[in-house]
Amino acid sequence: MDFDFTQITAQDRYRLLTNFVGPRPIALVSTLSESGQDNAAPMSFFNVFSHDPAIVILGIQTKADRQEKDTVRNIRRSGEFVVNMVDMAIADAMLVCGLAVASDVDEISLAGLTSAPCDQVAARRVAESPCAMECRVERLIDYDRRVIVLGEVVHMHVRRDCLDAAGRYVDPDRYQPIARLHGDNYITSDRQFVMPSPGLESVQHRLKAGV
Repeated sequence: MDFDFTQITAQDRYRLLTNFVGPRPIALVSTLSESGQDNAAPMSFFNVFSHDPAIVILGIQTKADRQEKDTVRNIRRSGEFVVNMVDMAIADAMLVCGLAVASDVDEISLAGLTSAPCDQVAARRVAESPCAMECRVERLIDYDRRVIVLGEVVHMHVRRDCLDAAGRYVDPDRYQPIARLHGDNYITSDRQFVMPSPGLESVQHRLKAGV
C-alpha cells in the first residue's frame, strides 16, 4: 500500500508514523509554572539528536482546543526544562502525569513522585527517575499546532546503580527504560542482545567466496 502524505488527514499521518516509527523513548518533562509550581507531562515525540552540543528534541502538540499545554507555556517563559527518563518503576506514575488536569495541579505530587532541585536550572527533576537531564532551550520551531523544542543538556543526574562499576557505561540489567509503540502499547528494553559489526573485510571476503 502507498500513502500520499500530502493528501491524507493529519490523524492518518499520526497513525502511520507512530505505528511504524517505534519504539520512541518517553521523556517525562518537568517544568516550573510562573508561580513556581511543579509541572510534569510525558512526551513520546522525543529523542537525542547531538552530543556536541548535547541536544535533545521534543515535539509538543497543542490541546484539543488548540491552546498551548502548560509544558510549552512554561518552557517559553523560563527557557528551561528537565527530561526525566522513565523505567518500569515509575511507569504508572508517568501515566498519571499525562492525565488532563487543571493548570494549578502539581502532577509530580499527584503521581506520588518526589521533586528534587536541579543544579543549573530552576525547574525541578523527578527524584525517582533513573536519569534526569537539565536542559536549556536552544531553539523553538513553531508550526500550526505543534512546537519543536531543541534543548541543550547542561547537566545530567544518573542513579548510581544504573552504571557499571567504572561509572562509564549503562548497566543493561539495571537501566531498562520503557518506550511507546502506538496507542496504549509500550515496550521495555529488558531483552537486549549484542550485535557487533562484521567488518568490511569480512563482508568482502564472503562476497568473493559467494557465501
